[in-house]
Amino acid sequence: MLITFEGIDGCGKSTQIEKLKKYFDNKGIGYSVFREPGGTEISERIRSLLLHDTDEMDSVTEILLFSAARSQLIREKVIPLLEKNEIVILDRFYDSTTAYQGFGRNSSSLNDIYTLNKLASHGTVPDLTFYLKIDPKTADQRTKGNKKDRLESAGDDFFKKVATGYDMLASTDKRFRVIDAGRLPDEIHREIVDIIGAYQQ
Repeated sequence: MLITFEGIDGCGKSTQIEKLKKYFDNKGIGYSVFREPGGTEISERIRSLLLHDTDEMDSVTEILLFSAARSQLIREKVIPLLEKNEIVILDRFYDSTTAYQGFGRNSSSLNDIYTLNKLASHGTVPDLTFYLKIDPKTADQRTKGNKKDRLESAGDDFFKKVATGYDMLASTDKRFRVIDAGRLPDEIHREIVDIIGAYQQ
């Protein structure tokens, strides 16, 4: 089972993934967690290139590097685990590319991005995608004072476009579960656990 978490920076993905890990641990359920970009030696090296504080990177270069990191992670780690019927949790997947590079950066046409996503994911599709939906201003307040990487520092207009992209994706793909991320973390966690339980029945 492949579970992915999506949303703009500050939506609370990391918090919810940690809560889900503890839940699975308490239940004795095995799982693996990876972040994007990252998760393998090659992918982590690409991550350092992508998130370094520089504005010199071309937008097409950016999307290709994200896709390269994803391809390595999926082929090296995710597919072998899914073939063993294990649970895999991803902190971001190709929907981030569509929302951030497609809508936020307008790097390329959506059709080109969809084609690239399919190639880089080796046809792997999530079973459930949790979109933690939050107002960009609220998300920005949550991250005040945090050291931000190159993408996290992109500005309000950028994140409004990214949020619009996520809204579009969530409205057109039934694997998405839209979660109100403005609530208390424990409330959100209970909803996520209930959704996973219902899906597995």
